[in-house]
Amino acid sequence: MRDARANGETMAVSEANMTIPHMILASAIAHGNRVAIRGEDGSEIAYRDLPDLVRASAAAFLAAGMLPGDRVAIWAPNSAEWIVAALGAQAAGAAIVPLNTRLKGREAGYILRASGAKLLLTVGDFLGTDYPALIAGEDLPDLVGVVLLAGEGAGVSWREFLRRGAEVAKAAVAERLDALGEDDVSDILFTSGTTGNPKGAVTTHGQNVRLYRAYGGGLGYGPDDVFLIINPFFHSFGYKAGWLVALLHGATVLPHAVFDAQQVLKRIEAERVTLLPGPPTIFQSLLAGPWRDHDLSSLRVSITGAASVPVTLIEEMRGKLGIDVVLTAYGLTETCGVVTMCSADDNAETVANTAGRPLAGIEVRLVGRDGHDVAAGEAGELLVRGPNVMRGYFNDPAATAAAIDADGWLSTGDIAVRDARGNIRITDRAKDIFIVGGFNAYPAEIEGLLAAHPAVLQSAVIGIADERLGEVPKAYIVLRPGASATPEEIVAWCRDNMANYKVPRQIVIVDTLPVNAAGKVQKFLLRE
Repeated sequence: MRDARANGETMAVSEANMTIPHMILASAIAHGNRVAIRGEDGSEIAYRDLPDLVRASAAAFLAAGMLPGDRVAIWAPNSAEWIVAALGAQAAGAAIVPLNTRLKGREAGYILRASGAKLLLTVGDFLGTDYPALIAGEDLPDLVGVVLLAGEGAGVSWREFLRRGAEVAKAAVAERLDALGEDDVSDILFTSGTTGNPKGAVTTHGQNVRLYRAYGGGLGYGPDDVFLIINPFFHSFGYKAGWLVALLHGATVLPHAVFDAQQVLKRIEAERVTLLPGPPTIFQSLLAGPWRDHDLSSLRVSITGAASVPVTLIEEMRGKLGIDVVLTAYGLTETCGVVTMCSADDNAETVANTAGRPLAGIEVRLVGRDGHDVAAGEAGELLVRGPNVMRGYFNDPAATAAAIDADGWLSTGDIAVRDARGNIRITDRAKDIFIVGGFNAYPAEIEGLLAAHPAVLQSAVIGIADERLGEVPKAYIVLRPGASATPEEIVAWCRDNMANYKVPRQIVIVDTLPVNAAGKVQKFLLRE
């Protein structure tokens, strides 16, 4: 054990105490003079200042009456305040409950009620939305206060919230932090709710710290890295595989609230960004922008992922954007955000067409409808077991039992194929598969084939009713900038390049596809 001394105070930090606040405080000691967080306005927080900021934040939560195990909801865009607030809440023993910034009042109200959140941290305005006003009419019996991280509105300002914490004894904060253990709940992330009401995946400090120390170590993350985080903090991609892994490894975090290709290109050049993860849509947008006008030579690593990533995109990320290491990964909320990942020496075809292999200590199985393992090359539902699997769904033992069997295997609901080298290829969500005249049609496979068309930038395939065949494919397509193609021309190309049952019977050319804040296409909107 070693003592961290900041401004004359002593705080014990032990490698054995694998909690998020303890390990980031240890990182702060190791990287004291380096920049931990730099905001879009240029403001900076040095690692040496993090311990005092986290303590002050934790004190404010104690002053607000937060007890160990209580829940703090955060409904706000990416910012430095988001990170400091989350760490302070966790240091006070609370679990954070991030909320999607695109939720409406009724949706947010459901999660606030289901989680029993006592405090809500939000903003007075973001992209023209008054967040406190959205929930003004919701019945929230557990909510005792609203804190505004930025802006004005119905709630206590972050500055005032911190001021109230100044009255809390420093010994009380230290005592609360000392009592925090690796098996305590660090966060409850609610699933998207595409198959019913959202469910809260419960994970602990220890499992997140161990997973992301290994994850970042494997990617060579370190204090010389500058990490631009476009992925929203309410998602595990922006939170856990974002600022958490960055701060654990001494990197500089650049929170970015709203994606704009031009602004991102400018920021990469000006701040010498080295790490840039994101969904494929981010990189497709950058490549469609004026990337040639910017010095992007600092880019080192990018992690992307989707059921289908065009090989050409991986090649262009490496060749045009100059990113040294481009990898794909796969994970879900219920697995702390990651299960498998490619490696740096994988070729573009492997990176584009697979999600790589399980991380150390994580097991996967592919099973058929009969529950038995399928052979290599055959499709089956992906099951996951390991230290990354959630503890369960919050206050929902029935849903937990349905998701995790007695042997600890989590049913992901994803259909996958494993090749001879052990690479996992996600072919689709089980619920997205449709049957065309007796043949299983996998939308992601059809989308992957469409990506080879020279005019196609993005596509989304759904099944629609057909009197003769039961269902047939329908594709929504975004064309590449400057490209032209008619639906009839694309159908003709499809007939030459894919089995007949996979050929879309209908094609709609659109300007954009509906995506959520994590960059995933919202197919339910296309079905509607």
